[in-house]
Amino acid sequence: MARALIGGLLQDGRDPDSLRVADPSPIARDQLRSRYPGLRIFDDNLAAADGAATWVLAVKPQYMRQVSSSLAPLAQATRPLVISIAAGIRADDVAGWLGTGASVIRSMPNRPALIRCGITALYARPDVDAARKERAAAILGAVGGHVWVADESLMDAVTAVSGSGPAYLFLLIEMLESAARAEGLDPATARTLVIETVFGAARMARESGEEPAVMREQVTSPGGTTAAALDVLERSDVRDTFARAIRAATQRSRQLAGEGGN
Repeated sequence: MARALIGGLLQDGRDPDSLRVADPSPIARDQLRSRYPGLRIFDDNLAAADGAATWVLAVKPQYMRQVSSSLAPLAQATRPLVISIAAGIRADDVAGWLGTGASVIRSMPNRPALIRCGITALYARPDVDAARKERAAAILGAVGGHVWVADESLMDAVTAVSGSGPAYLFLLIEMLESAARAEGLDPATARTLVIETVFGAARMARESGEEPAVMREQVTSPGGTTAAALDVLERSDVRDTFARAIRAATQRSRQLAGEGGN
């Protein structure tokens, strides 16, 4: 996700020299130098953060406490805007590890950010002012759209819906392809039909302004092929299955947040 963000910012015209990146892996640093000439790259977090007004902490959740604690003295001295991209880590926990002074915004992007088509949910602690919220939105806007969440507890539902959501759609694509092949279509044709159908339907849903239920009804002729398929899905209680899946992911997100904070 950090590489996607770097690439998006540079494509938006950001000067490579204005970005500082720290990575403990020599291999990763070499790859970054090769891919993004002019980028300032460090092997030490403090060296990268020193003098920066905005910090983006794109680390694995299990390392967030260690990274934040190591940056605490600098955070307290310089009072940066801190954007966390660590899944399941609460903003209050990050602020506590950094100490007094840091303005913390928690973000939850999703995988399509890798191609700049993502959606990011943002939550700002009450002490973050409007200017800093705008700065965070501009940074995450380099990889797609964004929404603000007023209550951090809702970030668990965000994680379940948009964070994990691409996997549900990939599963749908996988199942539709498999069913198409079972009906005699060759693999290449099945994949093309399914992917373009999903892409086109998503674009229509995004651009039409119609409610999904209305759009579904427009495709469903009484007694037709679509009605036959939807009848099977409804009798299989697919709606309840999805609701239970989202609930399970939401609850797991809450558990991970508690574990991360501890």
